Amino acid sequence: MMNNYLSRRLSVLLLAIIVSIGLKAQCNDYNFSFQGGEVVNYHAYYNWGFIWLNAGKVDFMVDDAKYNNKPAYHIKAHGATYNNYDFLFKVRDTFEVYTDTAYLEPFEYKRVTNEGSYHANYKYLFNRQNRTISADIQKEENPLESKIIPWKECSFDLLTMVYKARNIDYSRYQTNEKIPISMVVDGEVHDIYIRYLGKEQIKTRNGRKFNCLKFSPLLVEGTIFKSGEDMTVWVTDDLNRIPIIVEAKILIGSVKAVFVDADGLRNPITAEIK
Repeated sequence: MMNNYLSRRLSVLLLAIIVSIGLKAQCNDYNFSFQGGEVVNYHAYYNWGFIWLNAGKVDFMVDDAKYNNKPAYHIKAHGATYNNYDFLFKVRDTFEVYTDTAYLEPFEYKRVTNEGSYHANYKYLFNRQNRTISADIQKEENPLESKIIPWKECSFDLLTMVYKARNIDYSRYQTNEKIPISMVVDGEVHDIYIRYLGKEQIKTRNGRKFNCLKFSPLLVEGTIFKSGEDMTVWVTDDLNRIPIIVEAKILIGSVKAVFVDADGLRNPITAEIK
């Protein structure tokens, strides 16, 4: 039972990155923050008492693609424990989505979850004509569940929300302002919000310093997190809006994702303090 619990920590951390920076984007904002070919890497740390263990990694990737002969971005995120920790808790989680290149509206989203003995698959097809989502969900040995979900305006899947949020003009918001977001999670649309906490300098474990924007999600009951402000995220205060550190408290201990490096960025990282 404990191994199954531990096995889900990396997945929680990946979702923490996604949920915690998912600000409500203006639907008509154009993408200025990333491009095809971008890769961003993170180390995943787990805390037991006073010990932080680097037990896994999370990678985000963007490729130029086509979807039904239309220009698209193919965005992927993969979270995994390192092989030498697999005997305790093996995690291999993959998220991917195709979006348009103008407003980042999703076409198709998939999530494959392998966490210890737990396995699940999700697939969403987004219909722009009737504003619905066709969802296919299969968890463990349960039968495939298919349903139609109303697709409200400015509502995105988890992965698209990360990249949509990177194109927001944060100067519009005041410190401590609550900003609502709407996301499709586990086959349901959740209306949640975060608190903008202003600007702060942050230092990574390898000594790099960045000027950042800071946020704390206010999550409602019914999501994968309890309600409250037990998660904090810092993103670069430049045109890239790259998450640098994400911290989240869980039932036992804490999890943390720390920025390692990035390739193929659209803009220079001007937020780094040399």
